[in-house]
Amino acid sequence: MEYVLKTNGIVKTYKGIVGSHTALDGVDMNVPKGSVYGFVGRNGAGKTTFIRIITGLQLQNQGSFELFGEKSGTDGIYKARRRLGAIVETPSVHPKLSAKENLLTMYKIAGIPEDSRIDELLSLVGLEGTGSKKAKDFSLGMKQRLGIAMALCTSPDMLILDEPINGLDPQGIVEIRELILNLNREKNITVLISSHILDELSKLATHYGFINQGRIVMEMSAEELMANCKKSLSVTVSSITALTKYLDENGLEYKTASDNTAEIYSPITLSKLVADLGKNGCEVLKANESEESLESFFINLVGGEQ
Repeated sequence: MEYVLKTNGIVKTYKGIVGSHTALDGVDMNVPKGSVYGFVGRNGAGKTTFIRIITGLQLQNQGSFELFGEKSGTDGIYKARRRLGAIVETPSVHPKLSAKENLLTMYKIAGIPEDSRIDELLSLVGLEGTGSKKAKDFSLGMKQRLGIAMALCTSPDMLILDEPINGLDPQGIVEIRELILNLNREKNITVLISSHILDELSKLATHYGFINQGRIVMEMSAEELMANCKKSLSVTVSSITALTKYLDENGLEYKTASDNTAEIYSPITLSKLVADLGKNGCEVLKANESEESLESFFINLVGGEQ
């Protein structure tokens, strides 16, 4: 598999008057080319610090990374970063300028004389009808879309978005989601999205990296995540020994949840289970079907509230 970003042991420590704080503690990440990579973690887990290091806004204390095959600390990394578009924390939108004027300013900052793509970019992000309306009068969703348009000015191969749906209303979330999917599928742009809202990321991401207390605790594909959030039948019985014996004999996947309850993951007919266990003197006291939510999976993965 080809990766556009690979990191190895990234460490970032901040020193203060009363001591030091480790924001990143050996981060290893692998972002596949063409993916939508969901970078998941609570607020304060280290997501923004990591993004600032990759985009060149900060330096790491230890570790290294490769971006488009160029290693950090070499002259080639500056060239590689030109292939990035990013929104870090909030869109860098000038409130007193229109959408078009903001893009013109971005072109000048990037040293790009050609501005013929401005109308195309505004259309791409759904801001073609804003005219002379100032950005200060935009909704939060419109500002996010303008920020993405500005990040696209340099025709990047990878887009990094830091909490792009924070504070958006449901309609704004849908608009940003559809825009990101379009950029990924139609423009072949690799996208890294940091967020603490796993349920929304699940509608976008093809791969995930879960960060907690400055460390990547797991990387997985969307398929692997959904397999971990599968349906189960929770069964409470009078004899857990009889139940587990029956499940083992029939090759059914399960795990015991307590002294009298088991979670059964394999497909099974409840009426047959009740009848078969009854023959062995085991009574089914309670049964209900459940499905672990993505948020529950994340909480269990990082050990609940700290």
